[in-house]
Amino acid sequence: MKKLLLSAAIVLGSLSSYAGEVPTEQVQNQLSVFQEGYIEVETVPDAVKKALETAYPGAVLGKAYINEKKEYKLEITVKDQKATVYADAAGNWINK
Repeated sequence: MKKLLLSAAIVLGSLSSYAGEVPTEQVQNQLSVFQEGYIEVETVPDAVKKALETAYPGAVLGKAYINEKKEYKLEITVKDQKATVYADAAGNWINK
């Protein structure tokens, strides 16, 4: 009888550890910036600069990127607003 009670106590004791709260891992969302194959460049062609001045007077060029198709991604600031525009090497605007 003692063995039966002892066995029951051990079984119930081990089951209670499974009933405890299971720690959950906190998953944090990570922002991955994928530049779609764009590489940051220091300068842009004069045609792109002229197109930027014509289309967005007073715009300030923040960062410029280029991809393998020779398309430029331009991060600009016009007054208080920031925008990203795309152009080819000839200064033609690309809709993306």
